[in-house]
Amino acid sequence: MRGIALLGSTGSIGRSTLKVLKRHREEFRIVTLTAGRNSGLLEAQCAEWSPRFAGLAGVSAAINGIPSGPEVLIEAATHPEVDVVVNAVVGAAGLDATLAALRAGKRVALANKETLVMAGDLVAESALEGGGEVVPVDSEHSAVLQCLAGAESPLSRLILTASGGPFREWDAERVTAATVSEALNHPTWNMGHKITVDSATLANKALEVIEAHFLFGLPYDAVEVVVHPQSIIHGFAEFCDGSVVAQLGFPTMELPILYALTHPRRLPDDGVRRFDPVAAGPLTFEPVRTDVFRAFGLGLAAGRAGGTAPAVFNAANEVAVAAFLEGRLSFGAIADVIDRVLEREGSEPVATLEAVRAADHRARVQAEEVIA
Repeated sequence: MRGIALLGSTGSIGRSTLKVLKRHREEFRIVTLTAGRNSGLLEAQCAEWSPRFAGLAGVSAAINGIPSGPEVLIEAATHPEVDVVVNAVVGAAGLDATLAALRAGKRVALANKETLVMAGDLVAESALEGGGEVVPVDSEHSAVLQCLAGAESPLSRLILTASGGPFREWDAERVTAATVSEALNHPTWNMGHKITVDSATLANKALEVIEAHFLFGLPYDAVEVVVHPQSIIHGFAEFCDGSVVAQLGFPTMELPILYALTHPRRLPDDGVRRFDPVAAGPLTFEPVRTDVFRAFGLGLAAGRAGGTAPAVFNAANEVAVAAFLEGRLSFGAIADVIDRVLEREGSEPVATLEAVRAADHRARVQAEEVIA
């Protein structure tokens, strides 16, 4: 049995992971669990799974004897009985745990794309140093990984799909004035608040392009995005001879989660809806409206700039989205905040983790100043 560390167990990906593990108790066991602040649900999960260790990363004081503080993520990720770390932490908070797990030789099933966005080169160095590996959980990157299984020809291009979010057909003026409830009304996926807003702005897709750049070693010109409202095709892989392979399936995170746990092998699983091309209906594709969804273009520009720019983009976006969810910022102003912070901060070389952290901190301070 493979030992699992589940970081972010009470969130959307965390709960989906536990559903998968319930169907495969003979293959996996929970060794460690961490949550942010939801102590009630974490305690219920501990009662069911009896982990060796559990912690609350988002609070400073222990609750009902549960250790607390950001350091619990590293303790959970590096536990000696853990083989696979499912990192479902939202945002920059998941970076240190990923690096520690890789240096400890673990497989990291990565749903925390911000890790690669902020410090892709440092992630690669940590994996090389400790013998760990990164396997993506995001449906788009999992799709590409599955397309590459057994392939001997070089990969020449990727096409990632985007649902287009709830505002796909809205005009620019209406998008600018969107409310929180409208932004959280995603048409095809059930996700946490932050990532749902990122999907509405298409910032999430920019983060995924940067992630794909590091995961698959392709230049940015070879990673494209197309809007696919049905969310049936999750990614295309084009090979050097022009052949294109795609991975399809009805929207669910449980399939890519299971594949990240078992790659390159597959486990029989009857927990997901089987694909039916007739039920899927017509599949359509559209270009990204970069003039309306400006955060997407800003993220791509940050990725191309390299250095600390992706970390700055991520930090400014996190602060702006939090302000929007709190009612302190309009939806249309999210991209404005990101743009101004990127302009102020620019990009510096990333030589150390401290440089990434410093850029992240400065960007958050700048974003709050812009919002104020």
